Amino acid sequence: MRDLSRQSQPDTPATPRHDLPITEPRPADMEMARVLKTKPVSMASDPTSGSITFWRHDPLHDVVAPMADHVIMAFPAEPVRFERREGKAFVSGMTRPGTVTVIPAGSTSRWDIYQPLSVVQLYLPETTLKRVAHEAGTTAPGDLVERTAHPDPITSRLLLSAADALEGSAALDALFRHQLTDLLATRLLAAHAGSPATFELAIGGLSPKVLRRAIECLRSDSDTDVSLAALASDAGLSRFHFCRAFKESTGLSPHAWLRQHRLEQAMKMLRDTDVSVVSVAAALGYSSQTAFAAAFRKLTGETPSDWRRRMR
Repeated sequence: MRDLSRQSQPDTPATPRHDLPITEPRPADMEMARVLKTKPVSMASDPTSGSITFWRHDPLHDVVAPMADHVIMAFPAEPVRFERREGKAFVSGMTRPGTVTVIPAGSTSRWDIYQPLSVVQLYLPETTLKRVAHEAGTTAPGDLVERTAHPDPITSRLLLSAADALEGSAALDALFRHQLTDLLATRLLAAHAGSPATFELAIGGLSPKVLRRAIECLRSDSDTDVSLAALASDAGLSRFHFCRAFKESTGLSPHAWLRQHRLEQAMKMLRDTDVSVVSVAAALGYSSQTAFAAAFRKLTGETPSDWRRRMR
């Protein structure tokens, strides 16, 4: 089953399957680096979830060999013309914001992309997809469906948010990636599987005792303690159900709660002390003053220095 925006016979012969390289599927990041012939602009990886990468690459004319991971792509910039061939199947179209491409693990196809392209990619291991399906209590989903520049603003927006929201704080970034990957896996199971999954939704929030422990952990100064897996394990829940229950109890996801807490800490330090902005950034776990200032401005509309002058 394929979702093709325009099917036709190509003007040039399609690449026969027996002409494609026959190899064991390799990790998606390795195959993409080979095909794109560059390094990603940014990459965040976690063995319990998957990897999110942001690429800017030149025009491409090559065969993408089978990969061990599912690859999901979203496009943040202007449309770019492409052609994709797999056996006798042929699709020609434009990458656009609000569309996604899904390359299921193990598939292979010929790509021709005629202009430089910016793309955000999720490399999702099959183990992660199965874990999320199990935790969410889904019916057995079918395999992921191959998509090419398929309209899906929800999945596109979720994936593109990864490129915008990594804030230079190890704890915030890890928590955000874990939540986002699980949410994207849930979306793929519901919208891009051969047999769309249905979910058993949890009802109710965390008990006061469990919520108090989770908040104490989030408030900890140790970044290593802020793990979605650890928070969920302590609550006796899966990651999927913990996030839903935490939001039911607080009105915020764990990542949004921690981001708000860090902002309140920053405001208190800026207002009540004379420590430098760079010291505030370091105390809150940001990798640099620039990363802290960007995150602060995103939430308040002001730089830390401007906010401090206004509040004093």
